Amino acid sequence: MRTGSEPTTARSPLRMRLWLSVWGLIWAIAGTAAFAVVGRPGWAAACGVLWLIVTVDLAVVLRHIRQGPHYQPGRDIPPYQPPRHGHT
Repeated sequence: MRTGSEPTTARSPLRMRLWLSVWGLIWAIAGTAAFAVVGRPGWAAACGVLWLIVTVDLAVVLRHIRQGPHYQPGRDIPPYQPPRHGHT
């Protein structure tokens, strides 16, 4: 059921983002190593930069997951109610 408050009550899919980051990290490491071995320093550097970005994203995701239900509520926690402006 849509209530119109979805942007304020949305929950981040952190666990999915965690596994996508792990997958990206594996490919970035493999790409860096493979391009370095075949002598393509430009592509190896690009994969190295991607590796750094994915590592930072992974750290942010893990931090948010560890912060608990405020950032990653479980299925047993109902969505936050939107603020009711103008009502007392």
